Amino acid sequence: MNRNFALEFVRVTEMAAIASARWMGRGDEKAADQAAVDAMRSMLDTIECRGTVVIGEGERDEAPMLYIGEKVGTGEGPALDIALDPLEGTTVCAVGASNSISVMAIAEEGNFLNAPDTYMQKIAVGPEGKGIIDITETPLENLKRLAEAKKCKVNDLTVVILDRPRHEELIRQVREAGARIRLIGDGDVAASLACCEPDSGIDMLLGTGGAPEGVISAAALRCMGGDFQGILKFRSDDEIERAKKMGITDIDKIYQIEELASGHVMFCATGVTDGTFLDGVHFRSWGATTQSIVMRSESGTVRKIEAKHHFDMKPRY
Repeated sequence: MNRNFALEFVRVTEMAAIASARWMGRGDEKAADQAAVDAMRSMLDTIECRGTVVIGEGERDEAPMLYIGEKVGTGEGPALDIALDPLEGTTVCAVGASNSISVMAIAEEGNFLNAPDTYMQKIAVGPEGKGIIDITETPLENLKRLAEAKKCKVNDLTVVILDRPRHEELIRQVREAGARIRLIGDGDVAASLACCEPDSGIDMLLGTGGAPEGVISAAALRCMGGDFQGILKFRSDDEIERAKKMGITDIDKIYQIEELASGHVMFCATGVTDGTFLDGVHFRSWGATTQSIVMRSESGTVRKIEAKHHFDMKPRY
């Protein structure tokens, strides 16, 4: 992939972040999400590529825009697969909490798992944990392995887990192991990123969340040298049948990071609300400031971009 695409696509997440940030704290999740979708869709169509949304807002009949299978871009240029979440953490944004982001991952055609809209059991770590995690092992065993790799004790580690009733037993096991826990209400892509940031205070992500977000997280961790494993967790026979139609034959498969996001991938994200990893959108009298991250697996380059957007010199957001 042309490395210049990285800067082209970060403009897309910037515009989605600015649009959704106007709904921050206003209690309307749907409006915030729709604003992000509309802005992302408009910007995507300015990029010279033949893009296909493989991870999007849902099935075609359920999502007015950016549905799975939708074609984006100008229709000229390379064929690309795009995994996106215009507003990861809709509830977070609606209540004005932290770590809401606009996020995209890009790969050459056929390099992302075409993940169904179901759940995925996940484990994510930063570079120190690469190659040592095993999703089939207990939390205690994985924490022991990571502590050894980081040359610390288990009780020095912090695990991020979605605050859900389904995680009661997982939370009990992690506490019993001696590790600390940071419970989050939403946004496990941002939490996966935090595993790779030494100053975030996050060492591991555990638990079950959205499968599409798992693919996006895997793409980001590929770029940052981290590791990720996932197992699809279906909630109904209908979800299993839909997955089979999407090409998934082994419903119990343990997906390694390279099976979720293979080849050369790019990742970009822009903060919507202030968070552990990225600052959010800050509005000014002349426009807004944004902070984004752009990464490429091919080079391992990670760039943080702080931008000033002067609204009188750009299209209206």
